[in-house]
Amino acid sequence: MKQNSPNQQFNLSSILCSTFGHKFIVTNNITNHIKEFKCKTCNKEITNAYSGEYEILNFKNRKINACLSEFFQKKLQRAS
Repeated sequence: MKQNSPNQQFNLSSILCSTFGHKFIVTNNITNHIKEFKCKTCNKEITNAYSGEYEILNFKNRKINACLSEFFQKKLQRAS
């Protein structure tokens, strides 16, 4: 018998997104070409990968984006 784990939640907004698609908005500009997005409906967060694909924004990707953002800001300050 299959049981639902406590991490799985029944959510109407996630059903809407899986049916009609997500409505992502940009929440953070990391560099000129890497951004973080968040769905307005289900609050799912994703980011651009370095290969150009989208990935789920987990702890590892948050740390990478934070370091990359700091590096990019320092680079911009030096250039100006």
